[in-house]
Amino acid sequence: MLELDKKVFGNITTKEIIGADPPAIPDSKNNFEKELGTLLTELDSLSKENLEKILEEQKIAEAHVNSRPGAMALAQDKIQLFIEYNQKYTQRIKEKLES
Repeated sequence: MLELDKKVFGNITTKEIIGADPPAIPDSKNNFEKELGTLLTELDSLSKENLEKILEEQKIAEAHVNSRPGAMALAQDKIQLFIEYNQKYTQRIKEKLES
């Protein structure tokens, strides 16, 4: 069973991704865009250890959300949006760790 109230991308919860509301376009996309901006801004003030911890947490969150990708009742378009934005975020974390 998925933890529906688990925050998986900033303040976005699992139920917002897999549920019918809010709709993927434009609401969810706007929410992901806003959260990504906030998360990227916060990266500048984090230590290498915290960056590594967040990177691991985001990998777990992606596996959590994507654990039932074939379930037709789930909002596949929003799951794809989550994966897209999560990958942008984790890529930026990796870049910060390498610099």
